[in-house]
Amino acid sequence: MNVEEGVELARYTTIGTGGPAREFARPDSEEEVVELLRRAAERESAVAVVGLGSNLLAADAGVDALVLKLGGGLTAVEIDGDVVHAGGGAANAVVLHRVRTAGLGGFEFACAIPGTIGGGVWMNAGAYGADFSAVLERALVASAEGAGWLTPAELGLSYRHSDLRHGQVVLRAELRLRPRPPDEIRAGVRELNARRKAAQPTNRRTFGSVFKNPEHELSAGRMLEACGLRGRRIGGAQISPKHANFIENAGGATTADALALMAEARRRAFAEFGVRLVHEVEFLGPLELPELGE
Repeated sequence: MNVEEGVELARYTTIGTGGPAREFARPDSEEEVVELLRRAAERESAVAVVGLGSNLLAADAGVDALVLKLGGGLTAVEIDGDVVHAGGGAANAVVLHRVRTAGLGGFEFACAIPGTIGGGVWMNAGAYGADFSAVLERALVASAEGAGWLTPAELGLSYRHSDLRHGQVVLRAELRLRPRPPDEIRAGVRELNARRKAAQPTNRRTFGSVFKNPEHELSAGRMLEACGLRGRRIGGAQISPKHANFIENAGGATTADALALMAEARRRAFAEFGVRLVHEVEFLGPLELPELGE
């Protein structure tokens, strides 16, 4: 298997930032993933997966890890009755198209999640009141020791969270959906996409939602808007003028620019509302936000 060195991750993240990965590979089978994970474990090397790069912020200096991008058979989608068998590298949009054609509903929420099935399981991705835990039957997860199936309970799924850690890779997932006329699915997706387009900067380079919604009467976006942060810019990154829980690459942005905006947003939310916002975006490389109060 070809393992490349120094691949620029800015090419693989939707925000368009990030330095080189020490190693980069494109496995297309369960056996290849397990072998790569075993090799990384022997070398005590970190491992990360980049799906469509829509929920990732990679360090400008690069990532000292083996970064995987699943391909081949790990992007396949098959339907058996009301169960969908999807590879971890399958794009949500592709799965949604297939299930709509098959007349299976319940996955419409994924039209607002521009990622992969593996990423969706990894963070229990969701939108508009639904998430992966509502449709997931089980997932095949690989580690250096091999691969095995895990249920949602065993995965520890909760709001935008699973118990999976780097060094584990979602190879496949089984989703159980329900019969629904394709026209109704199409109409539902059209409505959700219209809502998303009206509220979010869908035509800008972002990594998706920045912070998880807190247990507060205000969502993260509304809270940051109330702090007067819409349009706030540092370097080439800016908090979206359209939705304050998104950071846009306004031209020449770096990960450091985005991180500085996140730190300022957290400070302001804590100062004005006493809320400690938790980032939803996954960090790759030596990235961290300062403790509040520092």
